[in-house]
Amino acid sequence: MNTDLSIFQLILDASFVVQFVMFLLIAASLASWTFIFSKRKDLTRAIEITDEFEEEFWSGTALADLYRKLSAKDFKPEGIEKIFLAGYKEFSRMRQTGNVDPMVQVESAQRAMRIELSRELDRLDQHLPFLATVGSISPYIGLFGTVWGIMNSFMSLSKVKQATLAQVAPGIAEALIATAIGLFAAIPAVVAYNRFSTRLESLTGRYELFVEEFVVLLQRQVHMK
Repeated sequence: MNTDLSIFQLILDASFVVQFVMFLLIAASLASWTFIFSKRKDLTRAIEITDEFEEEFWSGTALADLYRKLSAKDFKPEGIEKIFLAGYKEFSRMRQTGNVDPMVQVESAQRAMRIELSRELDRLDQHLPFLATVGSISPYIGLFGTVWGIMNSFMSLSKVKQATLAQVAPGIAEALIATAIGLFAAIPAVVAYNRFSTRLESLTGRYELFVEEFVVLLQRQVHMK
C-alpha cells in the first residue's frame, strides 16, 4: 500500500470521478483568475476614462469642439466618450434635418445615449455571471467529489477483514482535497464578483447621471435658439 500522503500523490491515486472533479474545479479556477485580471483592467480603464472625460466636459469646452476631438480618426473613444458621441451625433443630425420639434431632437439624442450606455454596460458585465456561477457551485462540485471519494473508501473497507486508520486515511484525504479545491475556486470568484459588481454599479450611476445632465444642456441649447 502506498504510504505517500503528499497532495500530488493523493491526486494521482484518486478515483477517476474524483480526478475529473478536481480537473473541472482547477479549470474553473484558472478561467476565473483570467477573467478577474481582465475585468479589473477593463473597469479600472473605464473609471479613468470617465474621470478624464468629466473633467474636460465640465471645464467649459464647447460641445462641438469636444465632439470633433473625440470623433477624430486617430482617436479611439471608450466608455462614456462613446455615450457622448452617440448623443451629440444624433442631436446634430436631427437639427440638420430641419422642421423637427426641439424636444424631439433632445429625446432622440437621449435614446441614442441610452442605447450606447446599454452596450457599454453589457461589455463591462461580460464574464461576471461566470464568476458568480463558479463562486456558487464550486463548493458543491467539490463536495460531490469528496462524498464520492469517501464512499469508495468505505466500500473498499468492506472487502478487508480488519479495517485500520492507515487503510482509510489516504482515501478520505484524497476525497477532502476535492472540497479544498472547490473552496479555492469559489472564494476568489465570490470576492471578485462582489467587488466588480460594486464598481460597475457605481460606474453605471455615473453614466446615467451624465446622460441626464447632458440632456439638460441640450434642452438649454434648443430653448436658447
